[in-house]
Amino acid sequence: MTLVGQRVELDVGPIAHGGHCVARWDGRVVFVRHCLPGERVVALVTEGEQASSYLRADAVEVLRPVQGRVAAPCQFSGPGRCGGCDFQHVDIATQRRLLGEVVSEQLSRLAGIERTVTVEGPYGGAGTDDGLGWRTRVTFTATPGGELGLRRHRSHDVLPVDPCLIADPAMADVSATRWPADHVEAVVSSTGERLVVADAVRGRLPTLELTGLVGADGERLRGRTYVTERVRDRTFRVTGAGFWQVHQEAARTLLDAVLAAGRPQPGEVVADLYAGVGLFSAFLADEVGGDGRVHSVESDRHAARDARRNLHNLPQVQLIGASAENAFSRGELAARYDLVVLDPPRAGARARVVRHIVATAPSRVVYVACDPAALARDLATFAEHGYALSSLRAFDLFPMTHHVECVALIEAAA
Repeated sequence: MTLVGQRVELDVGPIAHGGHCVARWDGRVVFVRHCLPGERVVALVTEGEQASSYLRADAVEVLRPVQGRVAAPCQFSGPGRCGGCDFQHVDIATQRRLLGEVVSEQLSRLAGIERTVTVEGPYGGAGTDDGLGWRTRVTFTATPGGELGLRRHRSHDVLPVDPCLIADPAMADVSATRWPADHVEAVVSSTGERLVVADAVRGRLPTLELTGLVGADGERLRGRTYVTERVRDRTFRVTGAGFWQVHQEAARTLLDAVLAAGRPQPGEVVADLYAGVGLFSAFLADEVGGDGRVHSVESDRHAARDARRNLHNLPQVQLIGASAENAFSRGELAARYDLVVLDPPRAGARARVVRHIVATAPSRVVYVACDPAALARDLATFAEHGYALSSLRAFDLFPMTHHVECVALIEAAA
């Protein structure tokens, strides 16, 4: 028998990974959104049956609020509405404290590492104080009538959203326009260029002032197929929907953290795994100099093509167009590295890649992670091979959401 639609009173427990808190009701765990630890709420069950071991629910009424709760600035946020944000009801300081607790819990539970984690904000820039206006890449879904919106939480239903308050204001006219397409990704670069990637175009596209308009397969529909990003004194070409950090200050924040943790030295041999369009590779090459080497590994063909353009003037960089696992397995990488930098996708590097890394005996490994659970699992694998977490920094580069970016330094245990 379904319990969906039932209202229950709950005392809310700790924050959990995924944007919800944990409560208990009738002997079961309930994952509750739109609440804070310590609150008492009326929750509406959104998923689960009488036989389910756990339920999902939304807090629809707060009976006992706690410090840190605020009125959501976005009119589209709340139970049953847009699923893009998790913490519109939480002030920024409390969001960062909760994110730190999540990272600490994942490290403890999955890697046996006890560490208090403080989450830092990004470098100064738009959105760093109120958590709004920071996102430079947003993929909208179109309704049958062409209105752009975002999906409701754990649903395929599209809620028209205009404006999206966490989106860069420079894409406001894109989100306010009707598009004859299934999906529309709006991109605003650090140099002020604007690109739209449209998927499954069904008719005539609007004539907005854009740097480029691109099809989902990379086809040029109008203007350029790429934007230019700038970090420090370097520029990077990023084609279409290619990967680039979405917060305005994320690339510089993470670059500085990686270089500070990794301490690359002149003449060293470095691997940059999951290198994308070459952000870390470029600056690692500057640090190791002409006598050093950087092996830049990326499997996505569009990103690898961009990397060739972005790194063409750095002869100490060797580009390897393969997955990290295949590059190791096929012997395309060095037998020994001084430093390995990796920025894997959300699933993490996983055990096989970690074993390949430790086989090259690097003195330092710098791991950039967008998922603390995946990071913790990989840290446990590193520990099995004699490597330990030396330092960890966490950054709030996705305000209003449960996502958090970590930069971990892993070194051979003494």
